[in-house]
Amino acid sequence: MAAITVRSLTEGDAPYFAEEERKQGWHTADEKFLDRLRDARDGKCIALVAEIDGVPAGYVNVYPICDAGTPFAERGLPEIVDFAVLEKFRGRGVGSALMDEAERIAGEYADTVCLGVGLHAGYGSAQRMYVKRGYIPDGSGVWYRGRVCEPYSLCENGDDLILYLSKKLR
Repeated sequence: MAAITVRSLTEGDAPYFAEEERKQGWHTADEKFLDRLRDARDGKCIALVAEIDGVPAGYVNVYPICDAGTPFAERGLPEIVDFAVLEKFRGRGVGSALMDEAERIAGEYADTVCLGVGLHAGYGSAQRMYVKRGYIPDGSGVWYRGRVCEPYSLCENGDDLILYLSKKLR
């Protein structure tokens, strides 16, 4: 069995993850990770990386307070943001290790944690994992570009179409 460790995101992770995600056909820029590093340095989030046998395999971020543009804003709840496991490492426990640590950290701030997940098939693995871990929809419907997507309105099934979920931690 491969050894999985979880550590803080470092500057060297930005180009590595961006390149690996581009190889998977994702449209990822180094700036996405550099922004998370900046937020971590500013105390806004805890940015984590999982390694499998010393090789970075996935990442997740915990924001102690949800930002605006979610149904959980203004409620003082921590939010799990931007969770991913590189495709070549999936099915080996990396995602579970990251989520275990993210939920542990979130539990230091509140008894409930929230997250948003995209609705297209690219998020299918994450959608299934969240349900298996006990996350439930918040009931506000789907959100599009930071706002509730009103019934029968037009939207694009891209990364900006999100369902928000929460989980009681204790």
